[in-house]
Amino acid sequence: MSSAPLAPKSSRTRSRARRLTAGDRVFLAVVIGIPLAALLFFVWLPALASLGLSFTTWDGIDLADIHWTGFDNYQQIFGNYPPFWPAVRHNVIWLLFTALLPTPFGIFLAYQLDRKIRFTRIYQTAIFLPMVLSLAVVGFIWEIIYNPDTGLLNGILNAAGPGHHIDWLGNPDLNLWAVLVASGWRHTGYIMILYLAGLKGFDPALKEAAALDGANGRQTFLRVVFPALKPVNVIILVVTVMESLRAFDIVYVLGGGVGSKPGMELLSLLITDNIIGESSHIGYGSALAVVLLLVSLAAIGTFLVQTFRKEDQ
Repeated sequence: MSSAPLAPKSSRTRSRARRLTAGDRVFLAVVIGIPLAALLFFVWLPALASLGLSFTTWDGIDLADIHWTGFDNYQQIFGNYPPFWPAVRHNVIWLLFTALLPTPFGIFLAYQLDRKIRFTRIYQTAIFLPMVLSLAVVGFIWEIIYNPDTGLLNGILNAAGPGHHIDWLGNPDLNLWAVLVASGWRHTGYIMILYLAGLKGFDPALKEAAALDGANGRQTFLRVVFPALKPVNVIILVVTVMESLRAFDIVYVLGGGVGSKPGMELLSLLITDNIIGESSHIGYGSALAVVLLLVSLAAIGTFLVQTFRKEDQ
């Protein structure tokens, strides 16, 4: 008994393949097109506009008052613009502080909580809770803590010994460090969750093998766990650098708004001061924004290139 010849495999595959309908194409166009249009309109268009305006002078009101000045804004920034270099120094301090204290402490907490200690869920929630809050809200909380008259911190100091009246946010020698402590409080929880997620996917057999070889907890972490979590380490380093360079919200709140307090100068605040401050200098602000963008791209790009080059080798 003869049977009908089977259709070629390729034709059967094509017949089973689902073709996109007109509704599917419209859905994909909406899902992809709207975010892409928003990205171009709200991110790349302002970035290109800032690049162009950095070579001009403009008061931000009349488009007819835009005048081309070439590299004058950049020459003034690097030459005789007094707040620039203090702001660069403070951004470097912010980066070093965040990289050396909150980031390692967040990794340490993640490693301890991954060891299944009692009440670990409660600890995770308590430490991660500041990350749920925005930096502006964190700033308001620490503004209450740092209040020189009724603040919690001065209240504790006065309870230990009368006569302590420290203006944490008004003293130029203290205010930057006070803001760094507030920022580090939030940053620690973020790093803890990132690293804890990496540890949850770590193969426990590697720890057992290291223990059989006689390695203690510290040696196991430094020689086995930490190198194996290299992708997570890269993410944490990139996040730390970007958070340090774009620090704005919490400093804006604790610094009292537009107009950098002495000791609190940062590149992000200088950009805001020049663009929306009382004396608007759109050209200066745009040039500063371009400088900050280039520094960010150089820092992150250099690190990623070195990382991927080592992996290829």
